[in-house]
Amino acid sequence: MGRLTGRVAVVTGASKGIGAAIAKSLAAEGASVVVNYASSKAGGDATVSAITAAGGKAVAVGGDVSKAADAQRIVDAAIEHYGRLDILVNNSGVWEYAPIGAITEDQFHRMFDVNVLGTLLVTRAAVKHLGEGGSIINVGSGASRTTPPKTVIYTATKGAVDAITGVLSRELGPRKIRVNSLNPGLVDTEGAHNTGTMGSDLEAFLVGQTPFGRAGRPDDITGIAVFLASDDSAWLTGEHLIASGGLR
Repeated sequence: MGRLTGRVAVVTGASKGIGAAIAKSLAAEGASVVVNYASSKAGGDATVSAITAAGGKAVAVGGDVSKAADAQRIVDAAIEHYGRLDILVNNSGVWEYAPIGAITEDQFHRMFDVNVLGTLLVTRAAVKHLGEGGSIINVGSGASRTTPPKTVIYTATKGAVDAITGVLSRELGPRKIRVNSLNPGLVDTEGAHNTGTMGSDLEAFLVGQTPFGRAGRPDDITGIAVFLASDDSAWLTGEHLIASGGLR
């Protein structure tokens, strides 16, 4: 029996990359998973198919986390399909890189709407259903510590996520709900390739500063997510776990 048997999880942004890997890992430990996707229904369905093919339970639900009605619908799907909610993984995120002289208002609002407002809206919907032992995992970024150049808006959003984690750990602590940040370093995902990070000077810089000498892989992150979702982390809240291969 897995560590999460009988529990229900919502993972936002789970159509690809780290989100998809986390959803699969939670399911492998016995959780029933709501797989959220923003625009790629095919990606969400692929994550669900991989979970069910391995004997797990999952359902795909579309929705833009930065819209209150969509955030509510994503959480409602857990109750409708599985009757409860125990774990929330706020993974949805977008990023663009630009030097300070080239940033735009549209970039600011897009990244803050998804990365920060989206985290708040889905959490607001979820806390109505989370009970004692519930776990909220906010996927932040090691960028909030390494502060790489040309990431000023993205890094600001992830600093905000760290702050949200601290506040909500105190606010929800009396209800015995844990809130922690999982902050990956550079991870080789579809998104990292699509933004041109992989193969760039930024990748070379970050890998050069990483003691392990390589970018991360999604499966470097998933075990930590399972730990934070499970009772193994029952005495852990308000923490920012940096999963970066030692990059600081």
